[in-house]
Amino acid sequence: MIKKTWWFFILIWLLNEVRAQHNPPEIKPLKIESGSITGYYDTKTGISTYKGIPFAAPPIGDLRWKPPQPAAPWKGIKSCVAFGPSPIQAKPVSFLMIGPEFVVPQQPLSEDCLYLNVWTAARSSSEKRPVLVWIYGGGFQTGGSAAPGYSGEALAEQGIVFVSFNYRLGVFGFIAHPELTAESTAHSSGNYALLDMIAALKWVKKNIAAFGGDPERVTIAGQSAGSASVNCLLASPLAKNLFQGAIGESGSLVLENPILHMSSLITAEKDGERIFKKLNASSLKSMRAVSAEDLQKNVGGFFAPIIDGYVMPESVSEIYKKNRQTHVPLLTGWNGDEGFVFGISSKEDFAKQAKTFGGDSNLFKKYFPSTSDSESIASQISLAVDKTIGLSQYQWALKQNTNSPKTFLYVFTRKPPAEGDKKKFGAYHTAEIGYALHNLDSIHRVWEPVDRQLEKEMSAYWVQFVKTGNPNQSGGTPFWGAFSDSNPITMIFGDTSSAKLLPNKAALDFLYSHYPRK
Repeated sequence: MIKKTWWFFILIWLLNEVRAQHNPPEIKPLKIESGSITGYYDTKTGISTYKGIPFAAPPIGDLRWKPPQPAAPWKGIKSCVAFGPSPIQAKPVSFLMIGPEFVVPQQPLSEDCLYLNVWTAARSSSEKRPVLVWIYGGGFQTGGSAAPGYSGEALAEQGIVFVSFNYRLGVFGFIAHPELTAESTAHSSGNYALLDMIAALKWVKKNIAAFGGDPERVTIAGQSAGSASVNCLLASPLAKNLFQGAIGESGSLVLENPILHMSSLITAEKDGERIFKKLNASSLKSMRAVSAEDLQKNVGGFFAPIIDGYVMPESVSEIYKKNRQTHVPLLTGWNGDEGFVFGISSKEDFAKQAKTFGGDSNLFKKYFPSTSDSESIASQISLAVDKTIGLSQYQWALKQNTNSPKTFLYVFTRKPPAEGDKKKFGAYHTAEIGYALHNLDSIHRVWEPVDRQLEKEMSAYWVQFVKTGNPNQSGGTPFWGAFSDSNPITMIFGDTSSAKLLPNKAALDFLYSHYPRK
C-alpha cells in the first residue's frame, strides 16, 4: 500500500512537470498602453517572457502600404505566450550556411505581423534596466523575430530587458508608387518597414517601464539587413531621441555597394509602376485588393530602404558625409569570411585586376597578392569581404563619432565547428550571432570549450555596452579600447579574444581611396 501511494505521488509530480513545460505558469498581468497582458515565468531562469504583443494595427486592407497605426486597445487580459505571425515571405528554409536557428517557422506567415516580444528578469517597474532592441536580418526579404536564434532569454539573465519585433518585408515593406506618394501626408512612399521599426521604438519608449526597463537607456542592434536598418535609424530624423546606443553587425549603407544601395523615390516609384502593371492593377485600390499570397508569389526583385524624402531625406552615405547622423555610442564590426564570394578566378585572372588600379597596381598586388593558387584564393576571399561588408563597416566606425571616442570595432574570425560542406564557410555571415546573444544552444553544432568561452565573453561585452555605452567591465575580459583613425584598436574574436590594431587597415584605406571608381 505504501509503495502504491509513493508511485501515485511520483506520477502526479511527473504530470505536473509535463504541464509546466507545455503550459508555463502565467504571471501577474502588466498594464501597457493598449491594455493588460500576461506572459509566462520560467522558474529555472527567473525570466518573464511576453510574446506576440501588438505594437501597431494589422497593416492589412486599406492599411496596406501605409505607416503603422496604433494598436487597437483591448478589454480584459491578453495572453502573450506565443509569437505572433511572422511577416509574409517566401517559404522559410535553411540555405547555405544559414541553419534553422535563423529561420522562422513556416507557419503562420501573415501581413498581420506587427508584434513584438519582451524578455525581462525585472520584478517591478522601478528597476529601470537597460534595454536592447533587436532587429533581425534576412536581406529585407526574409526573417522574423520568432527564429530561435533570436531568443532574448540568455541576455535578459545578464540584467537587461531584451525586445525583438517584426517588420514588413519585401514588396509589403518597401514598394513605392506615385499614388502611394500622393495619398501620403508626407508626400513619400516606400519605407514602410523602417516606419515599422520606428513605431516599435516609440512603443518601447512608452511601455518598456512596465517591464522594468529604462526608456532612456535603449540600444538598437541588428545583423546584416538588421545592421543596415540600425544604420538607417541613426541617419533618419524620425528616429532621433528613441535610442541611446547602437550595435551594427555586418551591414551598413555608409558606403553604398552592389548588395546594399539606396534608390531615389522617382526610381522606386517607376519600379512600383512596373509591379502594378505586371499584376494588371489599374489603381491603388485594386492593388490593395490583391491577396497577400498572390503579391508574394508574383512580385520578385530586391527591396530595400530608399531615399523617400521623409524617413530618409537623403542617402545614409550623404547624411554621414554631412555629419548629420545621431551621435551615440556604436559597437560595430564584421566577420572574417562573410561569404559573398561569387566564384573564384584563376590566380592569373585575379592578378590582372591590378591593372585597373593604374599607377597603384603595385599596391593592389601588395595587399591582395596572387603568386600561388592558395594565396590567390585567400586574397579573393579577403577582397570580397572588404568590398561587400568590411569597407562599409570600417567607414561607419570612422564616421559615427569622429570627434569623440565612443565607437568600438571588432572582427570575428572564429570558424565555428562544422562538418562536410559547411566547413568551407569559415567565419561566415551570421556566425557571430549565437555567441553575441549567448544562443549557441539554438545552433546544432558540436561546440568546443573555446566556443563556450567566446560565447561568454562576447555576450558579456554586448550586455555591458547596452548598460553603459562601453563594452568593458572591471576584469574578466580583455580591455577593448575605443576605435579611431589615429588609434584603430579592434577586438579580434577568434580562438582567443584580443585587442590589436586593425590588421588590414592599410588595405581598407587603399580600397576606399579608389572607391567607388573601382
